[in-house]
Amino acid sequence: MKESIEHIVELRERVAIAITLVDIPKLEAQVNELEMEMQSESFWDDHFHATKISKRVAHLRDQIAAWQGLIKDIADVYEIAQIDKDDNEVNLRTEIDQQYSVLLARFEKLELALLMNGKYDAAAAVISIHAGAGGDDAQDWAEMLSRMYMRWAEAHEYTTHILDVTRGTTAGVKSILIAIDGLNVYGQLKGEYGVHRLVRLSPFDSDHARHTSFALVEVLPELDDVGQVIIDEKDLRIDTFMASGNGGQSVNTTYSAVRIVHLPTNITVSCQNERSQIQNKETAMNILQAKLQLLAEEQRVEQIQDIKGDHKQAAWGNQIRSYVLHPYKMVKDLRTEFESSNPEKVLDGDLTEFIERYLQWNKSRQ
Repeated sequence: MKESIEHIVELRERVAIAITLVDIPKLEAQVNELEMEMQSESFWDDHFHATKISKRVAHLRDQIAAWQGLIKDIADVYEIAQIDKDDNEVNLRTEIDQQYSVLLARFEKLELALLMNGKYDAAAAVISIHAGAGGDDAQDWAEMLSRMYMRWAEAHEYTTHILDVTRGTTAGVKSILIAIDGLNVYGQLKGEYGVHRLVRLSPFDSDHARHTSFALVEVLPELDDVGQVIIDEKDLRIDTFMASGNGGQSVNTTYSAVRIVHLPTNITVSCQNERSQIQNKETAMNILQAKLQLLAEEQRVEQIQDIKGDHKQAAWGNQIRSYVLHPYKMVKDLRTEFESSNPEKVLDGDLTEFIERYLQWNKSRQ
């Protein structure tokens, strides 16, 4: 029984340290401030903004309740463990150990959220996937990755929208742009940024030989305020073309799809999911501004790191993760060294352990 009590005490101490980082009074103040905004008569005039604020308030309330509930439940279990029941000590110890395991799992889930404290971590995200070297295999691989992220989002009850897609000649996609709406989506997926490598027996090779394919995954936060980056319209080339995907009766009959090229950086953003050219242009501009804002911040970081040294610029050849389907089965993250022997499960959207290991690894580097 003594050992069981020690586990509870240790967990209580860990929670006490973590709760200082959570700063519940600050969260409660945020809720009060947002609720004041929600009481405004014009609050629902902007339905998109109002929905985001409502979700933010619900998330903050859930976060506060989860930590307060955990503290109360730990105190209750500790109190039960102090009861002197010599006749039933074995049964009581078993019960305490079981409750400790449940409480520990709850704490570790909440603790993981503390690792997502970056500037944009609470934001929704836009994922861009581009097929690389490997021809049809690479285009099929890009589509497999898009399915993986959409299945991950579905499992977490996040909303997904395909904003733009360029289909492959034979199979798969050359590129695809996916918006995933939800709190902390960017914080969870930011570690997916980089080159993903697939090794498998090619379904497109008549000899069924082993092929290696590459795809680049880019992850951007969906920013509420992207006005910090001022874009000169003279620096833009805006093209319109017929949409090729779902979008209503006007698809393939009007030039509703929009492609914007930022000439100084050659950054290109396309959008064809919305029904009108105006909506597609607005979405593309928001994504472009987010890219330029992150680029500006990355350049400032690189200037500092150049002074400090020990900085490696991300490049196409620097894959972050390998997925091997043949001659053995393995998915390995090359940064954290974490690996799984079940690639089918990973490709079906089970990224939890990879995300957790990346957040822990990234935190240790800061």
